[in-house]
Amino acid sequence: MSSKLSKWIVVPAAVLWFGSVALGQDTSSSGSSTQGSGTTTSTQKQPTIAGRKENQQDRIANGVKSGQLTAGETSNLESKEAAINGETRADRAANGGKLTPAEKQQINQQQNQVSKQIYQDKHNANTAHYGNNAVGQRRENQQDRIAQGIKSGQLTAGETAKLENQQKGINQQVKADRAANGGKLTQGEKKQINKEQNAASKNIYNKKHNANTQAGTKK
Repeated sequence: MSSKLSKWIVVPAAVLWFGSVALGQDTSSSGSSTQGSGTTTSTQKQPTIAGRKENQQDRIANGVKSGQLTAGETSNLESKEAAINGETRADRAANGGKLTPAEKQQINQQQNQVSKQIYQDKHNANTAHYGNNAVGQRRENQQDRIAQGIKSGQLTAGETAKLENQQKGINQQVKADRAANGGKLTQGEKKQINKEQNAASKNIYNKKHNANTQAGTKK
């Protein structure tokens, strides 16, 4: 009788032991699949919201500097970055300075879309050709100053969008003037463009030295 009793005690104990092993394996495999899906784990961390923002701005600045991004493309990208930044500030303000997991996921999805557009804009057929002339050199200098301001954080996404819109307008004027004059600019047109670039230059300086910066906020 005691032999039978001990047999029945041992069997459930073995079942419980195998069950705990199986449960442990399932938890482990679940963890590995979570890593594969890109979810934050102890061994694989997602970049912070601020870090993602900085990375996007660095890529845009690089595109401006290299001429891969035109003023129009840059303005469009920076307008989208400004909108994401505005949404992030509003979400933080509504939650005591923090972002909910759902808000973080939404912001990352939006940054993914902008990231794809940055790549496409930098690798399409549109480039910023500056030319070996005074007007082209002035334009290149302005773009270099804007790129440096993006890189350093002195220019916010909104400020950059406005500056690039201003450059876009000047570039369109130059293009139209050249088309009307067989590819050249008259002395009067050069003087007018230089005057507009002087105004843009002051605008760049003012925006780079005001109180607005792209100081990263903690996630």
